[in-house]
Parts: sequence; C-alpha cells; structure tokens
Amino acid sequence: MKVSVFPSPLSGSVTAPASKSCMQRACAAALIKGGKTIIHNYGISNDDNAALDIIKKLGATFEISNGNLMITSNGVFPKDETINCGESGLSVRMFTSIAALSTLPLNITGTGSLLERPMRFFNEIFPQLNVKIKNNEGKLPFKIEGPLIPKDIIIDGSLSSQFLTGLLFAYSASNAKDVTLTVTNLKSKPYIDLTLDILNKFGMKVPINANYESFYFDSTTIYSSEISCDYAIEGDWSGAAFLLVAGAIAGPIKVKGLDVLSTQADKEILSVLKECGCALEISDTDIYVGPGLLKPFNFDATECPDLFPPLVTLATYCKGISVIKGISRLTHKESNRALTLKEEFEKLGVTIDLINDEMIIHGGGKINGAIVHSHHDHRIAMACAVAALKAENEIEILDADAINKSYPNFYEHLELLGAKIKIDR
Repeated sequence: MKVSVFPSPLSGSVTAPASKSCMQRACAAALIKGGKTIIHNYGISNDDNAALDIIKKLGATFEISNGNLMITSNGVFPKDETINCGESGLSVRMFTSIAALSTLPLNITGTGSLLERPMRFFNEIFPQLNVKIKNNEGKLPFKIEGPLIPKDIIIDGSLSSQFLTGLLFAYSASNAKDVTLTVTNLKSKPYIDLTLDILNKFGMKVPINANYESFYFDSTTIYSSEISCDYAIEGDWSGAAFLLVAGAIAGPIKVKGLDVLSTQADKEILSVLKECGCALEISDTDIYVGPGLLKPFNFDATECPDLFPPLVTLATYCKGISVIKGISRLTHKESNRALTLKEEFEKLGVTIDLINDEMIIHGGGKINGAIVHSHHDHRIAMACAVAALKAENEIEILDADAINKSYPNFYEHLELLGAKIKIDR
C-alpha cells in the first residue's frame, strides 16, 4: 500500500489506540489463569490478533460479546502442534516459555522480520529448565518439548525484557515455589512493571522484585481465584506518541484515553514534550498539545527505545541539535531502526549522525517532500507520516500498511484530525 500525506494543520480530538503491550500480556494471563476473562477495549492490531491466535492454539477459546472480548481457558493444553507468532517479538518471547509448560512437542514459528531476530536466549535457558529445543542457529523456526520446570537460574536481560516477561508468566503459572530468577543487565524495566501489574490484577502468583536484579517466588503465595478477571486495556502510549508529536508540530489537538499513571515506558514522551517547549496541558482524561517555539532536547531512550521514531520526527522540527541516546536498542526491531531512520529522514533533507550510542538530529531546517519507504516497520511509516504535516510538499510512503502491526487506524485518526491523506491500495 502507498500513502501520501500532505502538509496539513490539525485540530480536534482523538482517542489513543489500545495498548498492544497490555493486550498481549492480558491474553497470556487469561490463558494461564484459566476460567473466564472479560477484556474491555481490546486491541485489533496484527500483533493483538497474533496473540489471540496463539492462545487459541494453546487451548483457550474466545468470542466478542457486547463489544468486549471474552476468553475461556483451562490452562495450557495445546490443540495445534504449530504456534505462529506472526511478526510479534513480544509474542514469540513471551508465549514460547508459556507453551513450554506443556508436555507436547510444539513448533514455534513466525513471519517476516521475526524470522531474522535473535532467539538464542532459549538455547541457553531452556536446557536448564527441562525443556528440549531444536532451532535454526538461534532463530525461528524451532521445536520445543517440555514441561518447563522452574529452577533457580541467571538470565541476561540486555537484549530484551520480553524474555523475562515470558519466564515470569511461566513460573507464575506453574506455581513456582522457593525459586529465584536472577537477572543481569536488564533493559526496559517499565515493561517488567507492566508484566507484574497484570499478574497481580489477574490474581496470579507475583514474585518479590528485588530492584530488578532478582525475582523470588516464595512457597506460600498461590493463585487468588477470587480476584475479578475483568480487565480494561489501557490506551497505548507507544502509538499515541505519534499523535502527541503531530499535535506539537501541526496542532493543537487533544488525545484521549491515556493513563498518566501507567507503567508503560513510552509515557516518557511527556517529559520530552515539556522540555522542547510545545504547548502542553495534562488532565485525568485528556492531553492537549500544540505548537510552540520548539527547542532541541537531550533524551536517554534506552529504557523506551520505541520512542525513537516519534522523537526523531519531533527533533526534525526543533531548531537546533537534539540528541537521543540508546541506539544500541534499535538493531533487532522490525528494521534496524537507527539506520532506517537516518536513511529515510535524510531523504527529507534532515541530517542525522550516529555516534557510539547516540543519534544526533540537526533540526529546524526545511523538510522536503519525498518518496520514503517504511522498511516494513510500522513505526517508521508513522514517523514519516507525521513528518509530512509541516513539510514543504507531500511525503509518499511505500509499504505504508506496515502500521497494521500496531495501529491499523493510524491514517484514519490523522484524517479525523484534519490531515489530507491519499491512500493507494
């Protein structure tokens, strides 16, 4: 799909999409807790649909009733020998450990860029937990055979916190007793907070968190079946970050449906918006954001690397040099995002330097119209679309349907705010 976004002023209000980070974790919790779960404000992205397909193949059933998602489960009892995670990095890293609770041999696979992402973590950890694994030199597809037996182990959390999330769910589901997950070099700690919060809200066994260095499952805490399994998916700060940046560049607009007390890492977009000098008002229900004399900023995105694309767009319109730290976290995304952002934004006339672990954006100049490519990366497509709102001419985005991975209504929401968009399917 090809999408052309034309320079456009924005106004009005829009509701943030459902958080796929919450949605996928809620699906996992509903599967392993068992019983009936009602999920409100459920997500509709490709990653959300992949999670639903996975829990169905692992034994759950689901239906849409009265606008809500209803999941019924008796635990992990696979109905299919192959689990396809689509292109979802979270799904493969989380559900592989959950699937390993079963005694049946299972094939784990995916599509697109997921087939190239490193999964050697499982090669190193599963043999310690009684799980047999065969794979393609640390990449998908692979075959596993459990059951996973919780033990005291040490894991490296430097590549992604999502591997730890999977083990936390699996240990909780197996009612682990007197065992400790020790973690070194953990990145993206807020996402672990989100995992622990969902375990708690679903009445699951929650480990004792010792400063993110160890997670201890004691021998006394068990499932609390009396806690309600009604769960509302939060608004997604990752997707909403693009809307908020769009408001700062071409607004003013209001974004609804975001929880300012959320544990989502990408809530940090607010701190950058405050620093750069845009108009910003925050209430319990709405965030108002509009243009200002945008100043350059310095930000460490190591704990929230998904903010890089919207922050690069913001920096493009800030007069001066902005610095974003943490590009080492961008290598194994849907694309190598550091290189992709540099390549595509330089087509727009923006100079970007990559030095050590920092991205240096020279902003405040003229933004050209151009033909860009998403590199099949949803966040690159959205970043380029927002950049077009104050460019000299339209920006044409190839493979623009990459947004379906996380935010299928993105272009529709921009149009709702007044953006002129042409879509060629």
